[in-house]
Amino acid sequence: MIPRMATPSLKTAAGSVGTVETQYLDLPKPLELDCGRSLHPIRIAYETYGTLSPARDNVILVCHALSGDAHAAGFSKTPPSESTRDGFAAEDRDGTSRRGLGWWDGMIGPGKAFDTDRFFVVSTNLLGGCRGTTGPSSTNPTTGRPYGPDFPVITVADLVRTERAFLNELGVTRLAAIAGGSLGGMQALEWAIRYPEQVDAIVVIASTHALQPQGVAWNAIARNAITGDPDWQGGHYYGTGRAPNAGMGVARMVGHMTYLSAKSLGDKFGRRLQVADDIRYTLTAPEFEIENYLRHQADTFVRRFDANTYLYTSRALTYFDLARQYGGTLTEALRPVCARTLLIAFSSDWLYPPSGSEELAAALRALGKDVSLQVIEAPYGHDCFLLEEARQTPMIRGFLGERPGGGPD
Repeated sequence: MIPRMATPSLKTAAGSVGTVETQYLDLPKPLELDCGRSLHPIRIAYETYGTLSPARDNVILVCHALSGDAHAAGFSKTPPSESTRDGFAAEDRDGTSRRGLGWWDGMIGPGKAFDTDRFFVVSTNLLGGCRGTTGPSSTNPTTGRPYGPDFPVITVADLVRTERAFLNELGVTRLAAIAGGSLGGMQALEWAIRYPEQVDAIVVIASTHALQPQGVAWNAIARNAITGDPDWQGGHYYGTGRAPNAGMGVARMVGHMTYLSAKSLGDKFGRRLQVADDIRYTLTAPEFEIENYLRHQADTFVRRFDANTYLYTSRALTYFDLARQYGGTLTEALRPVCARTLLIAFSSDWLYPPSGSEELAAALRALGKDVSLQVIEAPYGHDCFLLEEARQTPMIRGFLGERPGGGPD
């Protein structure tokens, strides 16, 4: 067991994110969940970048997507065996020498979008995670064994409640901004509605107020691939020597393809064969480069991610529906929002299409809220939020450089 930190570290190396170490904090009280259950104990894995101001008013909370973790920037003090940098062709960009680099390193640091010369950036592993925060693979204090499927079903609102409780322990009551892509953007929206007086600004990237039916369907297919694997064993596979790696690999293949676009796949792979000048008349071996790429994605993912965590976080993001949760219409749901809002969408993202951001912007404008929408023309699909860092940076820096009244600092 890692001991609870009595005094969280609130400063990183001066002038650079540099090498960072994941820290841990145990919440002192049980958390009440949407499903009607309470959860305790809860351990949170987190990292911080920059320096906390004396007034504790320069905090930006960064929320990760489904397969991310707390290590958002800098080099991990203990590099993982597999990188969490999931963007399309991440290995081509990083190589093995940069395996320990945070998943959003291009966005967090001195002079970057989330400027650590100005802001104190906090990144946590979400509730239900498998990278240090309490989740299905954690020990159930009632049984002494991993929770598995006995872990409570969670929602995005539960993730946000956990983050709020965590920040309370750091002595942070107000946030300069909350930012995230995909599932991280959902968390930012939930924060702005649930705690409207505590959030100055939100940056919602490649996200939506509710996943479209096609997205719900793809997530269902991925979950069924896991639960249909005999080695899932009803979710109680820990310690058995068997894990649902085959089903998890298929889930990863399905998920990864939803993050990309037809153009990006065509440009990178085409119909090139993998190892021969002609087809080999085989049913199982990869014939095409794209097949081999998918197999590689599956193999690396199952080595770093827990299948039950995938089930829980996938279900949480498909449950997310602001209109259903708050009053029945999107406009009513967004009425409490006080935060200035920046929405960034990408033209080729068919999983979280620009139409979702446009609906959010229209509803916020109808309420007279301060909102800006930017749609970036880019070919990489949903993964653009991890790849188009250079184009997002001036948008975000300009947005965060404004006072609540709209003028510059």
